[in-house]
Amino acid sequence: MNQSDVIIVGSGIAALQLANKLSKELNVIILTKDEMTAGNSYLAQGGVAAAVSPSDDPYFHYLDTIEAGAHHNDASAVFEMTKKAPELIKGLWLSGCRFDEDGNGKLLLGMEGAHSEKRIVHSGGDATGKHMVDFLRSDLDANVSIEQSAFVYELILNSEETRCIGVKAKLADGRNAEYLAHHIVLATGGCGQIFSLTSNAETATGDGMALAYRAGAELADMEFIQFHPTLLYVDGKTKGLISEAVRGEGAVLVTAEGKRIMDGVHPLKDLAPRHIVSQTIYDYLRRGIQIFLDITNLQDFGIRFPTISSLCAEHGIDIEKGLIPVVPGSHFIMGGIKTDLQGRTSIPGLYAIGEAACTGIHGANRLASNSLLEGMFVGGNLAKWINSHPAAKEQEWKVYNHSGKSFTDKRNHRLFCGELPDIALLKQTMMDRTGIVRSKEWLMKQVEWLAQFNMEEWLEAGLDHMQPSELNRLFMYITATLITKSALERTESRGGHYREDFPLEDNANWMKKQIIHQRKKVKDGKHEYNQTALAT
Repeated sequence: MNQSDVIIVGSGIAALQLANKLSKELNVIILTKDEMTAGNSYLAQGGVAAAVSPSDDPYFHYLDTIEAGAHHNDASAVFEMTKKAPELIKGLWLSGCRFDEDGNGKLLLGMEGAHSEKRIVHSGGDATGKHMVDFLRSDLDANVSIEQSAFVYELILNSEETRCIGVKAKLADGRNAEYLAHHIVLATGGCGQIFSLTSNAETATGDGMALAYRAGAELADMEFIQFHPTLLYVDGKTKGLISEAVRGEGAVLVTAEGKRIMDGVHPLKDLAPRHIVSQTIYDYLRRGIQIFLDITNLQDFGIRFPTISSLCAEHGIDIEKGLIPVVPGSHFIMGGIKTDLQGRTSIPGLYAIGEAACTGIHGANRLASNSLLEGMFVGGNLAKWINSHPAAKEQEWKVYNHSGKSFTDKRNHRLFCGELPDIALLKQTMMDRTGIVRSKEWLMKQVEWLAQFNMEEWLEAGLDHMQPSELNRLFMYITATLITKSALERTESRGGHYREDFPLEDNANWMKKQIIHQRKKVKDGKHEYNQTALAT
């Protein structure tokens, strides 16, 4: 059994920012299910939004964030972040993290969708996430240890189930291990892999959300999924992200005949909020019309976007012809484990940061390049909070023994795991029924299909004997169920949630209302599953 002060599950921007900002006197362990660079942060092509230009202001950034979020945002949280953004960027820049500069040594600022000003800071053109992760990793101190290929599969609660005190993990050699700490932080990223079309890393399977739900934490806004408009599409499959910065530099969306599809749809045309662009492309795809990103008017594309150019070349797309085939795919979840701006969840001792968390900052649809920013912002806030709240000298390490099935019988274990959905079928049905365009009919079909796999049993099940591949299936299943039930319950369209049977925002009934999921115990000792409530 391993004991430390802080355990961080995940290794993206939020996790690394936290680890760097924590006191050097604290013992910190980072557990990551794969390699340190296998998450979404490392793949991030877009930059970081910050009002650093003399012509810009954090209030303008705030207004753009609220507008993109369909006014579902926590306004005070948004303003706190946009005020802090310039300081965060300048702090990284001055400490040695290299961002792209103009000829005068000033930060080079780009434009992206739904922004009113050029305020996107990049590093290495379209390799911002990689450069930032590499820099933050290199800056870690000796008080931080890293264990790769450690798949966290369960949260450990104390004997009264009043506090989170640790995690269980599957190690690379097949052993199970327990890690105990005063502070447990979930920085596990998103859940894009539950959809068949996605920009996300293979590791983005909703682990943190499923872990938190099983433990009894509150989750919020799970229906709000952002579908990025432009994923490279070759031979019927998505091959990677084509950054929004390409449209920011002047690329436009067209049919094979050259018709510009965003004309007349939104005043910002190709730089409209992502949900509007994604829904427009999807409408063409449903009619069998392939959409392309026309880059013919962009100069020095290969120099400006080296990562995208390499991606296209790898998959046989000649950028000299000027047309890149694209489709929308799942990119970011605005919902997640409900937290405050310090990352605190509804369970003492348990925290969540980054995409796994729902702070209310993103509202119903995240503004482009606010994700890395939020990770740094809340990760820094949590570090400050932990540093100023030292743990008691004596911590109760008495472990809560899970009362569910242990699956000690391997035959029964295999039989039970066979009742989980096939991953490929789960991903396709989620895309078809809980994807870009939703309706009561299709959501009901998905709810019924998911119900046959008995989530109530899986929430009670012991997981010690399951393999990582089986745990991936389970966590994807739990997260998919929460998203689908939330999407069915919200009878309006807002941000990343579009219902064709309720195509308009319903401010009278839904403005500022969150759907909360929480697994709770009732008086007879049994659990309620997927309990939902509205919070204003």
